[in-house]
Amino acid sequence: MIRVLVADDHSAIRAGMRLMLEQADDIEVVGEAADGAIAVRQAAALRPDVVLMDIRMPGTDGIHATREITAAGLAEVLILTTFDLDEYLFGALRAGAAGFLLKSVEPAALVDAVRRVAAGDGFLAPEVTRRLLAAFVATPPPVSTTPPSLSELTARELDVLAGLGRGLSNADLAAELTITEATAKTHVSRVLAKLGCSSRVQAAILAREAGLS
Repeated sequence: MIRVLVADDHSAIRAGMRLMLEQADDIEVVGEAADGAIAVRQAAALRPDVVLMDIRMPGTDGIHATREITAAGLAEVLILTTFDLDEYLFGALRAGAAGFLLKSVEPAALVDAVRRVAAGDGFLAPEVTRRLLAAFVATPPPVSTTPPSLSELTARELDVLAGLGRGLSNADLAAELTITEATAKTHVSRVLAKLGCSSRVQAAILAREAGLS
């Protein structure tokens, strides 16, 4: 079972998310949180696989809560918000979120996104993917910002990082590098650990900034 924590300051939205998610046989909503601070405490106590996180909440907002949860390795975070403003999108991804969805998402797409994030893949709503890629293309990576930790990666791990920069899933990486999906997942975990990234989306951003993708 995929264990999910739903964090949103509106009880009706939390109930709606619970209803949609629990239609799937392999997903269980293990808790709810009305603000970011509660979400962090609940994530530590319940250890869900995925936190479905709203951004705009009273007190501790979703981006700050995401940063705390991912830094502590408590769960993967999938952002679900009404707002697709760039400041929220980039802020959430840099905080370590593994995915970004709008609340207009259809139930089947929500379930699919939760499954992908729980499996270790990233997920971006189609509405924001084009804009994110356009922002990267419009901003050439400065050569001076390549992190020194990049030198710690093996040749194969650099290939994996480049693949993450192109948005490849574990299955895609396995096919491209002619390895098993389990081996690809292991390589991804090692790359994230060596680079100090809390999500594959952060690693993809780093790959772009380093000029690998």
